[in-house]
Amino acid sequence: MNTALSLSLVLALAGCAGLASRPPAAPAPPATSAGVVDIATAPSDWSALDGRRVRITAPLVISGNHRLERDASVVAAFGERLRTPTEVALPGAAAQAVAAANRARSLTLVLAPRVARHAQVWRSGGTLEAVEGVLTVDDAGPRLALADVDTLQPATRPAAPTVEGELRLASLNLQNLFNGDGQGGGFPTARGARTPGEYAAQLARLVATLSSLDADIVALLELENDGHGAESSLAQLVAALDPQGLRWRLVDAGRGPGDNPIRVGMIYRADRVAPVGRPATLEAGPFGPLSRAPLAQAFRAGRGPAFVVVANHFKSKGCRDAAGADLDQGDGQACFNATRRASGQALRDWLAGDPTGSGSDLVAVLGDLNAYAQEDPVRGFIAAGWRDALATADAGQPYTYVYDAQAGRLDHVLLSPALGDRLQDAAIWHSNADEAPNAVDPAANAGEQASSPWRASDHDPAVVGLRLRSPR
Repeated sequence: MNTALSLSLVLALAGCAGLASRPPAAPAPPATSAGVVDIATAPSDWSALDGRRVRITAPLVISGNHRLERDASVVAAFGERLRTPTEVALPGAAAQAVAAANRARSLTLVLAPRVARHAQVWRSGGTLEAVEGVLTVDDAGPRLALADVDTLQPATRPAAPTVEGELRLASLNLQNLFNGDGQGGGFPTARGARTPGEYAAQLARLVATLSSLDADIVALLELENDGHGAESSLAQLVAALDPQGLRWRLVDAGRGPGDNPIRVGMIYRADRVAPVGRPATLEAGPFGPLSRAPLAQAFRAGRGPAFVVVANHFKSKGCRDAAGADLDQGDGQACFNATRRASGQALRDWLAGDPTGSGSDLVAVLGDLNAYAQEDPVRGFIAAGWRDALATADAGQPYTYVYDAQAGRLDHVLLSPALGDRLQDAAIWHSNADEAPNAVDPAANAGEQASSPWRASDHDPAVVGLRLRSPR
C-alpha cells in the first residue's frame, strides 16, 4: 500500500448530518468564510466547539484502533502518539500528569462504515492531515465525524528485525493458543479459537511470526495448559513450526507448570543450543493461584557457559476478585499490583537459589509481567541490579502493547547482573500491537493474508541478542 495514500481518491468518507448544535460554553476560535472553525492545537475546552464544523490543520497521529470494529472509531492525538503513563512516569502524581496530558490532546475520529472496514489503513502510528468534520462533545470527550480527509499516511508494516548476537532470546504472548481436543474437535475452546478454521489461522500466523524471528530460544505465554504430548497445543505449535522435526524442540516440564488454564512454555533450536539438566518451576506464594508458575531451563551453546532462561506471566491488571492491597490504589498500576510486586521478589529469591542446578548466574527473565516499565514489579528488578534489555529499543521509546490507545510495555526481557554486560542488541517487532483487532479476519481472509504474521497476537514479540563469550 502506498504510504501517501489519498483517502479522497480511494475512500469516500461520509459526512455526518443531523447532529444537533449546542451553544458553546466558551468563545470558539473564529470561523472561516465557509463557517468552518480552523484549529491547529487541541483547545483547552472542546465544549466551546460542540456542534460546530471543525477543520484540524495540524497533523494527527493514529494512537489507537481498538474500537474500530465495534463503533467505527479510532483515537488520534495531537503531536506524538499516546504513551502509557506508567511506562514513562513513576506511579502516582507523575503518571497522573501524563494521563491528564494524554486526555487533553486526544480526539476520537468517527469513520464512515466502509472506510472503517479498511483496517490496515488505520494501523496505529499513521498520520492524518487536514481532517474536517462535525464535532460533538460528551462525557467520553470530543468526537469528530469525518467529512473529508486530504491525505492519510498509514504506518508501514515493518519487516522482522535482524538482531545481532551469538545467542538470540525471544518472548511472545500467544493470546490464548488453544487447540480444542487436539484432534480437530473441541471447539469453541474456553479462551481461544471458536472454530477449527480460526485455530488454523491463528496457528499459521504464529508460525509466520516465530519463523521470522530467527531466535534460538523462545519464551511463550498464554498457552493452553494441556500437557506436552502430541495432541497438546505446545507440541502442535512445534510440529507446525518444524514439520520435519529437524530443529525445534519443546521444554517438557512434565506437568503444567501450574494448573491455571493457561501456562508459560519454552521452545528452542536443538541445532544451536542444548538443555542442561531438567527444567524447574515454582508453584508457591503468589504463583499458581494468581501469577502463572514460571518455567526455568538451563542451556549451553557449544562450549560456551551455561545460562538460564525463565518464562514468566504475572497476574493481570483486571480487578475481578481483587481485595486488600490488591485493590486499585489509584496510582496508575491498576489491580493486583501487590501480587505482581510479590511475584517479582519471589522469582528473584527463587532464582538466587539456583533452581536448575546449573551453577550459572547468567539468567534471563522473559515474558509478560503485566506491569509497565516504571511500575513496582519491573523497578524491583532494576533496583536489584538487573538490566532492562529493551530500554533502548525503538530509539528509547519501546512498546509491546497498546491498551486504551496508549503504547507501553507489558512484555520484558530482564538480565541478571552477570548477564547484563553481555547484551549486544534488542528489538521489538511491531507486527501485532499496532494492528486493528480485525486487521486479519480468519473467517474472511485466506491464502497469504491468513498465514501472514500480522495480528498473530495482541502483544508484539521481543528479541534480544547476547554475547556468550566473557566481556572484556
